[in-house]
Amino acid sequence: MENVKDNVRKIVIIGSGPAGYTAGIYTSRSNLSPLILAGEQAGGQLMLTSEVDNYPGFPNGILGPELMNLMKAQTERFGAEIVYENLTGVDFSNIPFKIFTRDSYYKAEAVIIATGASAKWLGLESENRLRGKGVSACATCDGFFFKNKDVAVVGGGDTAIEESLFLTKFVNKITIIHRKDQFRASKIMQKKAFENPKIEFKWNSKIVEILGQNNTEAVMINNIKTNEEEKLVVQGLFVAIGHQPNTNIFKGHIELDEKGYIIVKNQTQTNVEGVFAAGDVHDHRYRQAITAAGLGCMAALDAEKYLRNVV
Repeated sequence: MENVKDNVRKIVIIGSGPAGYTAGIYTSRSNLSPLILAGEQAGGQLMLTSEVDNYPGFPNGILGPELMNLMKAQTERFGAEIVYENLTGVDFSNIPFKIFTRDSYYKAEAVIIATGASAKWLGLESENRLRGKGVSACATCDGFFFKNKDVAVVGGGDTAIEESLFLTKFVNKITIIHRKDQFRASKIMQKKAFENPKIEFKWNSKIVEILGQNNTEAVMINNIKTNEEEKLVVQGLFVAIGHQPNTNIFKGHIELDEKGYIIVKNQTQTNVEGVFAAGDVHDHRYRQAITAAGLGCMAALDAEKYLRNVV
């Protein structure tokens, strides 16, 4: 393997979203000289987000990529080294830990995993084209922008119902589109949805196309049982079919739950001493930029204490 990095780092941070960059700021200020493995496409999910209006400190809002670039600049200001390589493997069996990329590997006395989670999408070309232009995977992030509009929500689990109920604070009407004739969501959540006058339902249906050039204007729905197609005029589409933590590469190296999220104890510690986790990679409840940043801070403080007292 080329470019083997024989010098042992105090800490390597894997990931470059709010959690990774915040961990970089804190570990840099603790004189740990962190290396951030950012990946070839740095910045996490916020690089795919347009307006961010709920991150403190920006009263007029900020674009997702701009927020990430500011975090990156702040991280570099305090001396963190950022490399734009994709992770290919890890070895947490011994200290120093080994972190592999395509052409090199790095050694570290401690590791913070902040690889985040990715929203599951429908896989439509129009969905990708209109993402941030009416298509979203986060109602709590974007719901405010759809005041008095008609929107659709795709999904049948607790996430879809929770997102729909949250959206009722802003929108005129919500149509929940589900592939089956009953929800997977908990009964109490279903009851709330059925009783809400703003929510309507399309059963046994799937979205086959999203219409609009520069903004979402409608969705084409296919009834799975009858094969009939219907055009539903909406100004927004929220895809709520779940998230997938970016943890496949860590299987067999650290403990994961049944959905692939990292299991932590004492807030950020994994089952491997010296390996910490921060952000959406273990937080499947909140999934917000601000909570990811907070967890990045926590992981950095925990790692700094570990390095001070153990290594």
